[in-house]
Amino acid sequence: MAKQIPTQVIGIASGKGGVGKTTTSVNLAVALASLGQRVMLFDADLGLANAQLVLGCPAPFNFSHVLSGNKQLQEIIIEGPNGVKLVPAASGMQQMATLNETQTATIITAFSEIEEQIDYLILDLGAGISDMVMTFLQACQHRFVVLKNEPSSIADAYGIVKVMIKDYQLDNIGLIPNCVKSQSEGERLFGNINSVIANFLGDHVDYIHSIREDEMVLRSIKASQPVISHSPGCSASKDYLDLAKQVIARSTDPEISGGMQFFFERMVASAKVASESS
Repeated sequence: MAKQIPTQVIGIASGKGGVGKTTTSVNLAVALASLGQRVMLFDADLGLANAQLVLGCPAPFNFSHVLSGNKQLQEIIIEGPNGVKLVPAASGMQQMATLNETQTATIITAFSEIEEQIDYLILDLGAGISDMVMTFLQACQHRFVVLKNEPSSIADAYGIVKVMIKDYQLDNIGLIPNCVKSQSEGERLFGNINSVIANFLGDHVDYIHSIREDEMVLRSIKASQPVISHSPGCSASKDYLDLAKQVIARSTDPEISGGMQFFFERMVASAKVASESS
């Protein structure tokens, strides 16, 4: 029997919106589940949620009901393709876009009450470098940045990596080039950015895997299905499956701390720092 690895908490971020961050989060979750992993997806873009739309799961309740005390976390979780558990967030609620210390404590309490074993907790974060995004990124073991091969996306991806490294001293940062014409284009894009990071920040990021441009992704979004379920034979679906395999391989790295307790402790620590600086 394979050795049980601790729960891996993955934060998926982007320097700007519109680069496929949520699509990547959802399809990675479904791909991991298709490989036999137990996966929970937390839509942590608390003010502009859309993971439930990409996953194709209507959500009668969302995380705002947990923060308000009207629902327990287990009461709002819905099940998606391959058994992926989704924690939906609220959409279009400006007050959800920032977290105070009490709300951060509520999140910690809510997730600490989860009794079922989870192999992967994936956080689909908001775009940019807000305090809330950085709080979540500090609490994750793995931090993935999704980007496109476009000047504005490249600049913003470098910007969020710079903040993670210089301002927060975070590591285990990986890049996921999206909508590239080939895997080699994605690898070149990574190489170029990593060279800049090495030259100007004296650090490095990891290459995870690229997702090729595929018209079936847009069709699957219109159909409110993950592309890996909608069109399992297309190039993007194959890439998401390979991405999931790369993530599983990284999860066995003994130097990367794991477990939900790690997530809770880091959330507590980041909330404490935020309160002391306010």
